[in-house]
Amino acid sequence: MSLGRSSSVISLPKNWMQLNELKKGDVVSLALQRDRSLVIFPSAEKRIEPKEITLHVASSEGETLIVRRIISCYLNGYSGIKIASDKIFSVPQRKAIRNIVRMLYMRIMESDSKSMYIQTLIDESKASLEPAIQRMHLISHSMCTDALNSLKSWDTTLAKAVFSLDDDVDHFSFFILRLLRNAAQDSVLQMNLALIQ
Repeated sequence: MSLGRSSSVISLPKNWMQLNELKKGDVVSLALQRDRSLVIFPSAEKRIEPKEITLHVASSEGETLIVRRIISCYLNGYSGIKIASDKIFSVPQRKAIRNIVRMLYMRIMESDSKSMYIQTLIDESKASLEPAIQRMHLISHSMCTDALNSLKSWDTTLAKAVFSLDDDVDHFSFFILRLLRNAAQDSVLQMNLALIQ
């Protein structure tokens, strides 16, 4: 249907409007794809509340399991994670939590002997995949080069330096996975990623 000389009107399916809680007069966004097709997104004004979760940790629970549970929450899009112990955190447990929090670029916002509240610092609406992948590639490439050089010269100091860079690669890997998983469930984030690329 035409609207004036230079525009056309597109009617949207009623079921899709109801599914996205849209009504007459609401704004939708369009994104042009590489194959010249258009994708319609619900209004970017609708903001999803940050997801939070509480992890209950046993005093006997191993550090590796605690770290894996925190990573799982991070990858599943939780912005705030409360970690509560049934007694008090052991020194190794607290150290493991602090280490993984640093790696994931989160911050400990509250802490006492039996609980911690950690929060992500990243604004995913302004995030971009391409720079993260490029940085991950550059670090991995330099690791390979330095690893070969350390083998040629039997330089143990260089070998240890290469090993320490693995955490940086892990950080970008976790960030990219989180971003992709969240974008699969959030059309606004999908649109932002499509526009940023």
